[in-house]
Amino acid sequence: MMKEVLEVIAKALVDNPDDVNISEVDNGDKTLTLELRVNQDDMGKVIGKQGRIAKAIRTVVKAAANRENKKVSVDIV
Repeated sequence: MMKEVLEVIAKALVDNPDDVNISEVDNGDKTLTLELRVNQDDMGKVIGKQGRIAKAIRTVVKAAANRENKKVSVDIV
């Protein structure tokens, strides 16, 4: 569920939605890391000024994870 939420948000922000790639890294019990990869030209759109958009994305994904009693972190690489 959290991966799908991140994917929808990321694809809506970027100019190259086909280049959006999300990897799941399971860190053990109830902890998950989502690695978001986008085209280099779209990196600024995903991060935003002073990281505001990245922070908002992380907040939304954490809220979705909280409903499933999981902890999630989003890394933009």
